[in-house]
Amino acid sequence: MDSIWSRERRAPARETLSRTQIVRAAIELLDSQGLAGLSMRKLAARLDSGATSLYWHVQTKDDLIELAIDEIYGEVDLPEPELAGWRPGAVLFAHSLRAAIMRHSWLPEVIYTRPSLGPKALSLGSRGRILFGAAGFADRQVDYAMGSVMSYVIGASRRAGDMMHNEAFAFGLDSLLDGLQARSVR
Repeated sequence: MDSIWSRERRAPARETLSRTQIVRAAIELLDSQGLAGLSMRKLAARLDSGATSLYWHVQTKDDLIELAIDEIYGEVDLPEPELAGWRPGAVLFAHSLRAAIMRHSWLPEVIYTRPSLGPKALSLGSRGRILFGAAGFADRQVDYAMGSVMSYVIGASRRAGDMMHNEAFAFGLDSLLDGLQARSVR
């Protein structure tokens, strides 16, 4: 799949907007109007700019969504296992991801449709490998364990919207972590 992160970045003809400004405005638009409400024209109007100015920074709406997803990955807290321990760290990670989804209800619809190659996604993945590695998982099992937690959180949030009862969410998460703990080497 083509990714904005794998292409060389063009320098704009003149700096009137920054990519950061564009991404933040896109997230605001997505949060208020959802995926169907995002267009380059609407985004340009929100930024009081012309749509062609945006194309110096992002070529397509898909690029914009990919950048927005990466920005949101930066909102997710994932502590170092030395500070929290792997299981409390996994709980914090799950609740932080859930909170991000509650703030950005459009996210579950697109999170797995784009490659996670941005710097914030890669940082989250690296920290996740350390956290789940501390549980005793190795090699691909580290990715499977982290992916299981992410899939649970995203699925639970998508299935019940952002109103899944806290008690039901915590029960499901604890059950998943019990299963992961039973499978871990430690």
